Amino acid sequence: MELWEKVCHQRIRYIVDCYELDLGESAEDFTDYLQELWLAYAYAQIELALVETLVASWVQIPAVKGMAFLYQVHDRLKSWESCSKIPSSITPSQFQQISGLDPTPVFGQSDRRLSQAV
Repeated sequence: MELWEKVCHQRIRYIVDCYELDLGESAEDFTDYLQELWLAYAYAQIELALVETLVASWVQIPAVKGMAFLYQVHDRLKSWESCSKIPSSITPSQFQQISGLDPTPVFGQSDRRLSQAV
C-alpha cells in the first residue's frame, strides 16, 4: 500500500472512530464491508458519503451505527454512480467542522488553478 493510500485509509478510519460508527453487531463485519467500499469507490467519495450520512442520521434517535450505517453510506455512494458531479449537501467548511479533517482532498482546491503552466 502506498503512503497516500495509507493516509486516505487513516482519514476514513478517523471519521469512523470519532463517531464510533463501527459499534454494533460485529466490528469485523463492519471493517470487511468498509474494505469492500475502499476497493469499489474513490476515497474522497467515501469520506463525503460518511459525513453526509452522519448528518442525515442526526435526526434519528437512537443514532444509526454499525452495519446499518454503512449500508446507508453504500446506498448514497450507489446513488452518485450515475452523476457526473456529486451533489453534495454540505460545504467544505461544514465538512471540516464535522469531520475535523482538511476538506481539500474531498472538494478540491477552488482558490488555486493547478494548470497554470508558463
